[in-house]
Amino acid sequence: MSGAAGRGNDIRGRADWVKTLAREVGFDVCRITAPDDLEAARADLAGFIDAGHHGTMAWMPETKERRGDPRVLWPDVRSIIILGINYGPEGDPRDNLIRPEIGNISVYARHRDYHDVIKGKLKEIAQKFAARTNAEVKVFVDTAPVMEKPLAAKAGLGWQGKHTNLVSRDFGSWLFLGSIFTAADLEFDPPERDHCGSCRSCLDACPTGAFPAPYRIDARRCVSYLTIEHKGPIDREIRPLIGNRIYGCDDCLAACPWNKFAEVAREQKLRAREDLASPPLADLLALDDAGFRALFSGSPVKRIGRNRFIRNCLIAAGNSGEARLAEHCRRLLSDEAAEVRGMAIWALARLGALKDDDKTGAQNEPDDYVREEWKQAGLLP
Repeated sequence: MSGAAGRGNDIRGRADWVKTLAREVGFDVCRITAPDDLEAARADLAGFIDAGHHGTMAWMPETKERRGDPRVLWPDVRSIIILGINYGPEGDPRDNLIRPEIGNISVYARHRDYHDVIKGKLKEIAQKFAARTNAEVKVFVDTAPVMEKPLAAKAGLGWQGKHTNLVSRDFGSWLFLGSIFTAADLEFDPPERDHCGSCRSCLDACPTGAFPAPYRIDARRCVSYLTIEHKGPIDREIRPLIGNRIYGCDDCLAACPWNKFAEVAREQKLRAREDLASPPLADLLALDDAGFRALFSGSPVKRIGRNRFIRNCLIAAGNSGEARLAEHCRRLLSDEAAEVRGMAIWALARLGALKDDDKTGAQNEPDDYVREEWKQAGLLP
């Protein structure tokens, strides 16, 4: 056997071995790609940032160079292993949207924090791969400046749909992604082509019109960005459109016709918590910081903190039309956090539950943002 042939067999053998290991560890899909040919993705990223569509996510322009080229992030990388875990829900998460008395939490956040689940599995694979190949490896999950969706498309896991998320022929829009960078040479998989065709179900499903064009998203209008990443008050024009979505939004994902091929996630660590499937808003509005931390221990929801979460719940309460929620909102008029007090005013005004007695609180309010909410509610000149 020639040296070239032997090396080729070794490259294929390593790739086959790591894919088998990935299935054994619990991943549903594993593909491999090269760390180059991302010019189109870099251009899309630059356009996204230049248009200001990243909103207040300052880390995106700060990490643009590293995000746009894996070799800037790690010059020694020669192969990228992309792995996915199916988190397909049992039903349509949009069913919760017609139940205004509950808070709708995005499907992914009803599980144990996927960063913890995936990172542990990635490390297990990486350690065994490094021991077998004697090659350096680095593990990345979501929080690192890696363009996982373009890389996943290039590796053949799926394609980036018109909603900018990854779509798989086998798992629809429900895949958690992680990656392993390695200095080893591996056999690469072919990319997947775009199968969206003329369909625009995901674009039409967006409640806030966050897609200025197919394959383009303006995070500033995206419910997921607004309820998770965005700090402080949310624009008044968008609040009514959020409905009862208190953490993230699944509408564009759930609308994808390819989901009919996705099986429900069966893996034990990714089963949704029943208490987060349809939590009553009344219970959530009563959470103090300790209660919030206890309820969302091990959940990605915990990362946004109690105040931002209660802000979201108050928007949902204001949109609910449920008069019985007014008493829960009223208690929050004296909350220590300005963003909570301000949204409590808005919620009570939406419910038609503000009283003349509230003028005293309005007149004594020291925070400019909250005073503006009182003005908009008609209790301050």
